[in-house]
Amino acid sequence: QVQLVESGGGSVQAGGSLRLSCAASRSSRSMGWFRQAPGKEREGVAASNTDGATYYAASVRGRFTISTDTAKNTLYLVMNSLKPEDTAMYYCAASFSFVARPLEANAYNYWGQGTQVTVSS
Repeated sequence: QVQLVESGGGSVQAGGSLRLSCAASRSSRSMGWFRQAPGKEREGVAASNTDGATYYAASVRGRFTISTDTAKNTLYLVMNSLKPEDTAMYYCAASFSFVARPLEANAYNYWGQGTQVTVSS
């Protein structure tokens, strides 16, 4: 098993930036960031694996950057040029396997408790 703890959420104005962190209790082959807004389904935002591959949803590509500090077992998501539609609870997810569809929630076995991001216009 792996425990995941997210941090770094908050409230910002449109155009601002935030950096989310996900501290993992051990390393995982695949990790990702997901978000869920009220009344909407959970959607994949960004993902990466230990081969160095990264994946982004079209809505965040060019604005968000996913990275990993392997020494600290910590996953990051730097979010720039934030928009009100980025407002959601953001979750970190992990799998011990390489996942075929890294932006699909059902590919992951382990989840953090989430951190809230609110972007005001």
